[in-house]
Amino acid sequence: MSPGAPRRPCYNARVATPAQDLARWIPRLLAVWRAGRRGGRPGPKPPPDRLAPDELKDVARAVERLSKGLTRERELAGARYMDEQHLLGAYLLFYWPTSYLQARGTLSELPHRPGAVLDLGSGPAPLAFAAWDAGASSVTACDRSAPALATARALAAAAHVPLTTKEWNPTRGRPLAELGTGRGFDTVTFGHVLNELFQGEGAALRRTALLEEACGLLRPGGSVLVVEPALRETSRHLLEVRDLAVERGYAVRAPCLFRGPCPARLKESDWCHAERAIEPPPLVAELARAAGLRKEAVKMSYLALAPKGEPWRAPPPTPAGARLFRIVSEPLPSKGRLRYMGCGPEGRLGLALQEKHVDERNRAFEGLLRGDVVEVTATEPSGDGLKLGPESEVRVVAPAGAPLPEGPGA
Repeated sequence: MSPGAPRRPCYNARVATPAQDLARWIPRLLAVWRAGRRGGRPGPKPPPDRLAPDELKDVARAVERLSKGLTRERELAGARYMDEQHLLGAYLLFYWPTSYLQARGTLSELPHRPGAVLDLGSGPAPLAFAAWDAGASSVTACDRSAPALATARALAAAAHVPLTTKEWNPTRGRPLAELGTGRGFDTVTFGHVLNELFQGEGAALRRTALLEEACGLLRPGGSVLVVEPALRETSRHLLEVRDLAVERGYAVRAPCLFRGPCPARLKESDWCHAERAIEPPPLVAELARAAGLRKEAVKMSYLALAPKGEPWRAPPPTPAGARLFRIVSEPLPSKGRLRYMGCGPEGRLGLALQEKHVDERNRAFEGLLRGDVVEVTATEPSGDGLKLGPESEVRVVAPAGAPLPEGPGA
């Protein structure tokens, strides 16, 4: 490594957790936000890791507007809100940390390190910087908002990260061909952008076509990673895109174990999302309280696709009679028994175990989390899925946010 070259984090033997890495970003986020804030107020120097009272009040108002516009009435979805300085600032201080953790939690499920990363619709690049901290060799952020890209460059300078930025307008004819990047990426990311593109009739087809074009930028073994809000509407739209991609021959790296049409689309009330409990950074928690929001978990819908022609990864080997499922629900209320929804190679099924049958062999069933991949034995069909009994064994094959062990071949 040449003198002055940026140090790379060790992917296979990391010491810091994603939360600890994020904690190092908080002072940078605040410093960049303050440097770009218009009409700075005189007074004592504010703390480097939290907001002064007047700053908190201003940012909380903008956070409220963003929350309403992106998750409730959604009038900001697809709008150029990143070009408004106060909304860009609110995103930077409140949503950027969450997007960073979402990216770290989904990148960790891919079979390979991020490598060369192209972050499309990057905004101020939380996914690009998350990929860098996860071991990427290079990161390129692309967005149509000049202020967002300028903010990303300021963050890169503060963190000594060699970030490349490019203007990218997804509404043009062949938006990725115009980037002129070529087929040289290991990971292409879309963070909270796909749901804001191509509204109305035909949106799913256009979104799928964009992902197909992104897959064409991948090296063999690469991944296109889409992270979306955990809203029912946006999640179901992503599942529709997922099914179109599978129908066209693309393999899903994560989170799916089922290779057919997504069973969560059968009922309008169903959707699929991931959830990770967190202790939010004090800055985010303070803003959440001031804006009247809750931020106790990282929630997202996500999809990772392999390049065209690459086969589905085989599930890890299991003992004879064992069945594999990803837990896709919280614990479901049920008198006298523990119950979850699982989705595995055979589809989406309820899994239930009577509390009186819990013992050392199946005790892991008591503490399962949404996103865990589990192996269960000695199951029997029941009216609402599968019933586990006193002879059943339960083993967590891959905790939520971890890659599946390698199978014997596709």
